[in-house]
Amino acid sequence: MMRRACRAIAWLSLAWLVGAGFALPARAHKPSDSYLTLRVESGKIDGQWDIALRDLDHAIGLDADANGEITWGELRASHREIAAYALARLQVAGDDQPCALSAGEQLVDQHSDGAYTVLRFTVACARPPTVLRIGYRLFADTDPQHRGLLRLETVEASRSAIFSPEASQQSFALATPGRWAQFVAYARDGVWHIWIGYDHILFLLSLLLPAVGAWRARRWQAVASFREAFVDVLKIVSAFTLAHSITLSLATLGWVALPSRWVESAIAASVVLAALNNLLPLVQGRRWAVAFGFGLVHGFGFASVLADLGLTQSTLVLALVGFNLGVEAGQLAIVAAFLPLAFALRHGRFYRWGLFGAGSALIALLASAWLAERALDLRLF
Repeated sequence: MMRRACRAIAWLSLAWLVGAGFALPARAHKPSDSYLTLRVESGKIDGQWDIALRDLDHAIGLDADANGEITWGELRASHREIAAYALARLQVAGDDQPCALSAGEQLVDQHSDGAYTVLRFTVACARPPTVLRIGYRLFADTDPQHRGLLRLETVEASRSAIFSPEASQQSFALATPGRWAQFVAYARDGVWHIWIGYDHILFLLSLLLPAVGAWRARRWQAVASFREAFVDVLKIVSAFTLAHSITLSLATLGWVALPSRWVESAIAASVVLAALNNLLPLVQGRRWAVAFGFGLVHGFGFASVLADLGLTQSTLVLALVGFNLGVEAGQLAIVAAFLPLAFALRHGRFYRWGLFGAGSALIALLASAWLAERALDLRLF
């Protein structure tokens, strides 16, 4: 019965990989983010919303002459349409009473992944609120993976939150939140980030797939004990964790900065190489070293979530520690779900030729498409 249940779960896992091959290429570039800032002072609320031009072009069409470039003239001509589109997808209520949003000036700014329009606006509530309830639906109909990164500033403190389809309505008490509440919020964001970071997940799975077997005498041989597989996985996960924690800290603190395009391309390349190593094993006994080397690159990818939030010094360390621990918790949950299943199926052909062989090939093909799109700035899908 247990083996039959494991096989059913394995089939579902393979189906997920196949489905990912068709669904994930649309997310080959840095995940779609916007940056929403609300400043509350003396009952007055001012807002600023940074939205990627590439996302707006996809949603409402900014490139009027379809030459592949968005000029300042095209952007200026679309200012009213941009403001109407964006503010219609943002609702703010103070103490459960709707507040009115009014668009102001629009500017242009450069983020790590390209040009953004900067929409400034005001929020008028009937009376100074004690609790803000925010509803966020930007690009909900075009990109279910889009996230809104909020920075809420009051006189006493600054806090952050992430909006997603699963968390599109959130409430915020304007009284200063406790440090523990802020820490838990950042940890939750870290868990969510690793779970929707498909390139990070596929890299990790590519390293974990061989953990329940070994390539000896030119053939696959299953490990004899769970302890052997567990120790291998422990080395890999520890090395990956240490490496990305180093670069996540360096990037978040502003000590090291790399272009987003380089980082995202290198992450895609790491997935390709890890998957191909399963099919043509060149690195066998020291895969933890591979995990550490490429983990340094993945840390810069994790840092992209925190880097553009503009966190204050008072919340920077708290955000860094909480977010990083959240990433680790999300990563360990994946490992805990994968390792017992892989160990139970390690002797069967389905694991060797299905999950391990076909799965690694599919991951390599998918990541190759990501690499081409990111490195050459193409749209293959």
